[in-house]
Amino acid sequence: MYGLVNKAIQEMVCDHYGAETWKAIKTIAETEADNFISLESYPDDLTHRLVKSASQVLQRSTADIMEDFGKYWVEFTGQEGYGEMMDLAGNDLPEFLDNLDDLHSRLGVIFPKMQPPSFQCSDQQLNTLNLHYYSHRQGMAPMVSGLLEGLGERFTTCVEVTQTQDREQGADHDVFSVTYQR
Repeated sequence: MYGLVNKAIQEMVCDHYGAETWKAIKTIAETEADNFISLESYPDDLTHRLVKSASQVLQRSTADIMEDFGKYWVEFTGQEGYGEMMDLAGNDLPEFLDNLDDLHSRLGVIFPKMQPPSFQCSDQQLNTLNLHYYSHRQGMAPMVSGLLEGLGERFTTCVEVTQTQDREQGADHDVFSVTYQR
């Protein structure tokens, strides 16, 4: 994963729990990195170690950490200079979700080694849709739930998310039922 992801994890921990907590997480994760370079590629294993270490230090499940991170990621990337690109992806939550793969394609120009997930919307009705999430990475579904909550805040939209299909339980991809109220 790119350093931008690890940088966001670091900032989330420092913002919510303080620099001493981040130092404890780094120690358990066995990394000396003080600053992650946003455009540099890092092994996925490092990111997983950071999340697992955060889970231990904060005494919260990795799923809870990932969900919090997903929510944080939306605001963080907007502030890191990607807000305008996100604005181009849609004027409301359903339009944005429909354009996620296009957004990732545009980001691929900046991050050429990026291996983004894929998203598809289905069963769109008034204030509901199903979001299909495809990724080669395991254990990322809780982050998607958090992303959806964060996007709800970005679009000033009340969002309820229920995972209806789980890759961790044998499905070929994850599916989220999204209900939203503008």
